[in-house]
Amino acid sequence: MITTDFAPGSPCWLDLGSPDVPAAAAFYGAVLGWDYEPMGEGGEGEDMEGGMFRKDGKTVAGLGKLTEEGARSAWMIYYRVTDADATTQAVERAGGTVRLAPRDLAEYGRMAQYSDPLGGQFAVWQPGSDQGVELVDEPGSLSWTELYTSDAAAAKDFYGGVFGWQFSEMELPGGGGTYTLIAPAGLPEERMHGGLMEMSAENLALAGGRPYWHPVFAVADCDTAVAGVTGNGGSVQMGPEDAEGVGRLAVCLDPFNADFVVLAPRS
Repeated sequence: MITTDFAPGSPCWLDLGSPDVPAAAAFYGAVLGWDYEPMGEGGEGEDMEGGMFRKDGKTVAGLGKLTEEGARSAWMIYYRVTDADATTQAVERAGGTVRLAPRDLAEYGRMAQYSDPLGGQFAVWQPGSDQGVELVDEPGSLSWTELYTSDAAAAKDFYGGVFGWQFSEMELPGGGGTYTLIAPAGLPEERMHGGLMEMSAENLALAGGRPYWHPVFAVADCDTAVAGVTGNGGSVQMGPEDAEGVGRLAVCLDPFNADFVVLAPRS
């Protein structure tokens, strides 16, 4: 489970880059019950900078205008670190690429963004006054993170070296392959915060064959959430289906093809 004490190496923040900030805000508001709080206004009332998503008054994610040339709309997941500069050196030593060098965001904290050796994008957050999201593991908030990759062994080598993550394996039912569970360094299994799964390049078409991370959001009812996705311009890649021992889930795309999962945990 994800918690808000944010041990080093655990997910602590996420934000969405979207080509249409107001439309994305409306979509996630309808699907996940989020309220959107813009941080700045552009010309003719257009929100240019983005802002914060909140659920029950607590911050659950960020939203910003997608400005990178040729980039796809996607969620970026940030992992807690104690030293973003040292993490940057570890990423480079392990064969990763620095997309955005460490930089301070006022007194709030220090962040950096990277690509793993196969192209999967992720980020880190070294907290200052801002620790990260304020609500997790509840309906309408982040409950898991997941990497689809073309090489699970290489991913474990890289992320294990950078974050010290602990890995354990489970076989998916019906011959669905092996799923790798991720926990922060030195913490017990109940603190597992994510997983990774090896897939063929054809199944990674969303990111042009490169690996990609996506968030899993807890919901009270998976089928209701899926109806909200399809009823508000999104689509469903897989599901809804029941996952033994986990709950009912669906892999979804928002109207701009940013991927995420909705999961109603097993009660």
